[in-house]
Order: sequence, then C-alpha cells, then structure tokens
Amino acid sequence: MTDAGSVLAERLQALAAFPTKAGVDALHVAIATVHGMDYLLTWNLRHIANAEQRPLIDHTCRAAGYRPPVICTPDELMGDS
Repeated sequence: MTDAGSVLAERLQALAAFPTKAGVDALHVAIATVHGMDYLLTWNLRHIANAEQRPLIDHTCRAAGYRPPVICTPDELMGDS
C-alpha cells in the first residue's frame, strides 16, 4: 500500500459515499487509481461498480489529481459474447 493510496482512500470515504465499513473497497479503488490502472474489474456492486457511486468516485479521484480507472464488472467489459 502506498501513502498516496491511503490518502486517496480516506478522501473517497469522506467524499464519495463509501461508508466506514467499506474502507477496504475505498482502498481497492484508490490503489488502482494511484497506480494508473486503466480498468478496475469487480463484482462488488454495492460500493464499487455501482451506477450511483461511479460519478462520485470519478469526481473525487479527479479532484485529487488522478485519472480514475474505468470501473466495471467482467461481464460489462466483455460485452455480449
């Protein structure tokens, strides 16, 4: 874990609707973001791959100076194959 990842995770919890109990989820997004991942694939539909949360996550990451990864489920990435 990086200091930048921890800082961004704390911002995500404070600003992007990650509840306290979802600290690991915020850290997952933060680490992917600070390391410049293009995609973050997850089955976590409650806190990460959630249509209502994605704009808040994107805004928080961009406000911190990062380009957020595209967050999606594996099914969304693969399309209708």
